[in-house]
Amino acid sequence: MFRRSIHVALLVIMVAGLVFTTTGCEKLKLSRLQANHHFSTANHHFTEQQYRLAIEEYERALHYNPELVQAYRFLGESYKNMYKPGMDNEANNESAQQALDALTKALEIDPDNKQIVHSLGDMYDKMRKFEEAEQLFLMILEQEPTNMSNYYVVAGFYKRYAAEDNDLKSRAEKMYLRRIETDPENREGYSYLAQFYDEQQPLPEFDKAYAAHMMQTEMEPDNALVWYTLGVNRFQKAYRLQNVLPRNDRIQIANNSESALLKSMELDNTHAFTYAYINMLYRNVHSKLYPEREQSYIQRADSWLARYREVRKRELGREKLERELQRGEIR
Repeated sequence: MFRRSIHVALLVIMVAGLVFTTTGCEKLKLSRLQANHHFSTANHHFTEQQYRLAIEEYERALHYNPELVQAYRFLGESYKNMYKPGMDNEANNESAQQALDALTKALEIDPDNKQIVHSLGDMYDKMRKFEEAEQLFLMILEQEPTNMSNYYVVAGFYKRYAAEDNDLKSRAEKMYLRRIETDPENREGYSYLAQFYDEQQPLPEFDKAYAAHMMQTEMEPDNALVWYTLGVNRFQKAYRLQNVLPRNDRIQIANNSESALLKSMELDNTHAFTYAYINMLYRNVHSKLYPEREQSYIQRADSWLARYREVRKRELGREKLERELQRGEIR
């Protein structure tokens, strides 16, 4: 009898435990369903840029599922979108802190998530907290050292500070060069490096950009866009430094620009802006270098300008047609 009583008692405990577990599982499932419902609603508000409504729904989702990492992430993104860089008031500062708190929590849950790392770094960047942002951007490289796009992400971060700090400009340059070293046969690396030099302020580093453009012509000699960017680079130097460069140097640079633009047209005669730049080259550079032939160059510039307008009109027509096709307006 005693042994049987023990067995009965154990059975009661096991049944009670099973009921408790089943009830707990049902509650857990219900919480997850409710969390997912609020998360889905929040995402709709986020997509519609209704960030305050999105915040309310992400917080409800997290109430039901505190480990829902994407809810923390997009809660942070919502606050980030409400933040106005450079504005110093209580509401704006609170949005910044809430964004940091949510994104930091998301990263604690999923420390290997590149998107969260990038987003948190971007938030610190918006707040001009350079050291915190730099640490996170470099973490992206550590996570995926063979992902080529990560070098551009980090270089772009340094590039934003390059105008105010030569050391950071150097760090940006090194990132573009590291990208090239990692995959030297890929033209894209030279394209980004050339763009970096061409966009330097207050004055582009024309010749460094030119060297990177030339590397691209060697790698893809039949690429019209490569010759176009080369021609633009030479035009910009001849035009912007016209009061600094010796005349013979300007003549050589202008001739290089003309040759590159003509080569681009030969490879692809449908790119309107090639005609726009050769128009400006004749009108603003050649005509000044050869004042005795100014009228002739202006007439040739006018013909290139007319050609630009003709080709650009066709480009805009194609773009309009593509938009209408995408919207389903043409059947």
